[in-house]
Amino acid sequence: MTVALAHEISGPRSGAADAPVVVLLGSLGSNRSMWDPQIAALSDECRVVAVDQRGHGESPAPDGPYSVRELSEDVLALLDSLGVDAAHFVGLSMGGAIAQWLGAHTPRRVLSLSLLCTAAKFGEPQGWIERAAASRAEGPESLADAVVARWFSEGLAKRDPEFVRHYRDMIASTSPEGYAACCDALADWDFTADLARISAPTLVIAGEEDPSTPPSVMQVLADGITGARFEVLSPAAHVANLEQAGAVTALLREHIAGGGYARGRRAAHAQGMTVRRSVLGDAHVDRSVAGTTDFTAPFQDFITRTAWGDIWSRPGLDHELRRLLTIAVLTAVGNEHELDMHIRAALRAGVDADTIGEVLLHTAVYAGVPNSNLGFALGKQALADLAAEPTVEDSQT
Repeated sequence: MTVALAHEISGPRSGAADAPVVVLLGSLGSNRSMWDPQIAALSDECRVVAVDQRGHGESPAPDGPYSVRELSEDVLALLDSLGVDAAHFVGLSMGGAIAQWLGAHTPRRVLSLSLLCTAAKFGEPQGWIERAAASRAEGPESLADAVVARWFSEGLAKRDPEFVRHYRDMIASTSPEGYAACCDALADWDFTADLARISAPTLVIAGEEDPSTPPSVMQVLADGITGARFEVLSPAAHVANLEQAGAVTALLREHIAGGGYARGRRAAHAQGMTVRRSVLGDAHVDRSVAGTTDFTAPFQDFITRTAWGDIWSRPGLDHELRRLLTIAVLTAVGNEHELDMHIRAALRAGVDADTIGEVLLHTAVYAGVPNSNLGFALGKQALADLAAEPTVEDSQT
């Protein structure tokens, strides 16, 4: 069952009803005030929703253990209550784990991801199990000094001890059960194998001096998420959005405003080109790319991103079945050029000629004998050509 999360909505100051929604998800042991610098800056143009996660701040703290999935479903329930279909998600540490889960499991609701000082796996489970036990026995007060020492760099701690003390008190005031149950969630968290499922434009920000999720740990996120942008800030420890508030806010504004969109298009194009080559073959794709002009370039980009980067990349059907469906559809509509190309590509990929023949026979019943007759003629010629020397056709597809 989901928990009704305490939250704060700010901006946009212009009052625009269609302003993009930005959801801020914080660290273990924090409340939504940790995002104050970003709330003030982003609310100029965005509708900013700062959240107290389950067991934190003013949100309820039911008995644990919790899971990252449950924490994520709380956020989805909040968005549903606000009538928000999709948003930009900014998550730090535990909030970053929630953002990753949302990116992989609810892609239609994620416009972009910004992952700060977080990880696909936060070390070994035993450390979190021990921390949960300490919180339940003695409260987060017993952990606060050690935790806040990881939040900020040594230089900042020396320059502004009052600032650091404020955030130490934030940690200490967290619900003992809420803190412990979230430790339980992080003990079980390992998203490494699922990073490739994230398709949203993603910004990854690490703190150079972060002992909890150092740049080497965050590099796993940047490498695992297609097209992710990786930035390392210094000096900054685990709560980089406070220590490097200006730099983090500038990166977030750029990413949310469109830089992430452009990178997402590039990532989709790269993914599409990989699939396109695997289906049609390098020789054919190389000829198509070489023949691209200023006039045809937008179409080449469109077809690569959408047909190959989206439809052909979906996991619901394997490539052989998609080849056969494509042959059937092209036969039905009588598209000779594309049909010839896809028959030849299927044969080169090892699809059995008899299987293609069965598809053409089946299509004859439902789409007409003349069209299937054309398909058989093209298949016959393709088999003859391949028996001699493969031929590469020039196509814009």
